[in-house]
Amino acid sequence: MARKRKRRRGFGAALGRILGFLAASVMCGVLAASLVVPAVAAAGMGVSSSIGFFESLPAELTVQPPSQATKVLTSDGQQIATFYAENRVKVPLDQMSPFIKDGIVAIEDSRFYEHAGVDPQGILRAVVSNLTKGGEQGASTITQQYVTNVLNEAELSQDRPDAVVLNGQKNFGDKLREMKLAITLEKKYTKDQILEGYLNIVFFSSNAYGIEAAARYFFSTSAKNLTLPQAALLAGVVNSPTLYNPVTNPDKSIVRRNQVLSEMLRQKKITQAQHDEAVATPIQLKITPQQQGCANAAMAPYFCDYISHLILNNPAYGPTEPERERRLYRGGLTIVTTLDSRLQAAAQAQVDGTAGANPDRWAASLLSIQPGSGKILAMAQNTVFLPQPGKFDTNLNFNVDAKDAQGNDLNGAGGFQPGSTMKPFTFAEWLNEGKPLTAEVDASRRVYPLGFPWKDSCGKVLGAYSTAQANPALGAADDLQNAEDGFYRPMPVNYGLYNSINTATFASASQLDFCGIQKMVDSVGLHSGLDSTPVNMHQLGNLLGGTGVAPLTLANAFATFATDGRYCAPIAVVDVTDAAGAKLPAQAPDCHDAVKPDVARGVNSVLQDVLKKGSGVWINPKVQDKVPTAAKTGTSNNNGSTWVVGYTTGLVTASFFGDALEGQKRAGQNVTINGTFYPSLDGYMIAGPQWANYMLKVAPLYPAAPFAPPPASMIGPNPNYRP
Repeated sequence: MARKRKRRRGFGAALGRILGFLAASVMCGVLAASLVVPAVAAAGMGVSSSIGFFESLPAELTVQPPSQATKVLTSDGQQIATFYAENRVKVPLDQMSPFIKDGIVAIEDSRFYEHAGVDPQGILRAVVSNLTKGGEQGASTITQQYVTNVLNEAELSQDRPDAVVLNGQKNFGDKLREMKLAITLEKKYTKDQILEGYLNIVFFSSNAYGIEAAARYFFSTSAKNLTLPQAALLAGVVNSPTLYNPVTNPDKSIVRRNQVLSEMLRQKKITQAQHDEAVATPIQLKITPQQQGCANAAMAPYFCDYISHLILNNPAYGPTEPERERRLYRGGLTIVTTLDSRLQAAAQAQVDGTAGANPDRWAASLLSIQPGSGKILAMAQNTVFLPQPGKFDTNLNFNVDAKDAQGNDLNGAGGFQPGSTMKPFTFAEWLNEGKPLTAEVDASRRVYPLGFPWKDSCGKVLGAYSTAQANPALGAADDLQNAEDGFYRPMPVNYGLYNSINTATFASASQLDFCGIQKMVDSVGLHSGLDSTPVNMHQLGNLLGGTGVAPLTLANAFATFATDGRYCAPIAVVDVTDAAGAKLPAQAPDCHDAVKPDVARGVNSVLQDVLKKGSGVWINPKVQDKVPTAAKTGTSNNNGSTWVVGYTTGLVTASFFGDALEGQKRAGQNVTINGTFYPSLDGYMIAGPQWANYMLKVAPLYPAAPFAPPPASMIGPNPNYRP
């Protein structure tokens, strides 16, 4: 019985081969009639129905650029990250090793430069071989394979993987369509153009599409520099990327490589000596893992994430988010950002060391911006994107808003209470209303009841409350607290600011128009980190930083003071080109005059005193010795958010340390951080040294001039006040 079954299987196999031969004969007849006697076919003189079917097939193939990886670069050209659906880097044919060009032709289509897209000899040879020797020898030319790859790539680029047709799935009609498209393609493109397109699109492994990516992945080299044994191995992989994968099947890949070398020798592409030397060469892989996306960024993963959201949120890159995502992951963009790799490295090293082992997951971040341009130069935090043993992991960006002004996601933590770093903006309005820089205010007052006559000229917005009328919307202050006793007394307003006295800020606000304070805050771009709405200065708590603000927003607001009152919106993307080199929309400086120059100079003069004799005097004084610097410390009510925002005329940096993930409710009191116990955290304690150590390293990279002094008329009655 076993013999009979075997005989039947043998008969069935033979019958299948005969039918295959007949089908191939029909196919070759169709091709011959279509190629040799097109006039006969066109006239309908004796043509078969098969020829009619062939002629009815589409003849045009739109060759779109294949999916390519997007690169995100620093301003100085270093790679931050790549985005890709298929890891591919397109290169011209003259940038490919002659060994890979000769090898792929030798093993895949030895008559490539002789046929017209379809090789009838190859078809018959494959049929005869399969009939006489068994097996499944293919007969597709390189041009036909290119057609298949182009068709499949088009489906993948439109997120239609189910429409992809692999070689083993093709029916008779699919093959005829492929052949006709190949014939047409050969009339439109040269052989070298087809070979270049093929080598750039063909699949080598899930980590490498196209010869350049394959060379980089398997051998850490370029397509141009592939040696003969390397090129022969990659040429052999194309036939079956899984079976001949040199990583998982090294023995099979060597056999296949040597087969390629033998064909190259037989076709006189190489000499016997070259062949023998290459055959004797071991594989010698040098794998370069290809990791895409911000989680695998070479640097600045959270800045990378911010960039990706800017692209995905921008209609200039496509009318819908799926189209923008396709452009990012398949469009081969080159995105040049504002990031300075020198500053980024220093910032990352600093935040990584701030909290030490950090079992309690305290957050540390640094963000630098260039005043006068709005360029984001560094964005670092002490976390990792993906879970790692002993690391603080989160995918939230501590430095940016949760959403932009249009409600688009930015993946930010939503900002943190800025505390006393909000005080300079009330002081700026003080100067803006023409009040002296050293005028005395009553900082002994601690209670402002609900009926207190705050000044508010924004009646249409808040109700019918005019100047000097009580506005219940402002609320009340029942018992203001300063960080230390001894400051509940009259004092010059500038002294109150550089020593960060809460009661002095309220005392100055009691003499100001809250509508003016609101306009000042709006003019420097301060807004909520949660939803990008303006910080509402008609709530008394916001005089002392009650609304969470992102470090990017706060640093950029202080940058307005550094540039004599000129506000520039933050920017991160300065140049974008597509795979063809065409320019796409990027961000350009967007600046306008926001604060009077004399007002900005007055603020700068007082904030320099913060480091000389005020709340930041314990921060490293060497910063002031190296470059003229102004700064403000800040601490939230529960000490869970601490800050120093400091700047020169060339560089602004926001330094944050505190709770970023626990609803920002965790108190920074009675805590041990990096081996030191703190009864209560303050801005100068950890955020301060973090800022100072970083600025000592990087501030000289952005040369700064001394701050221009305020006019003498602004100084007022107590220029030399001493407590």
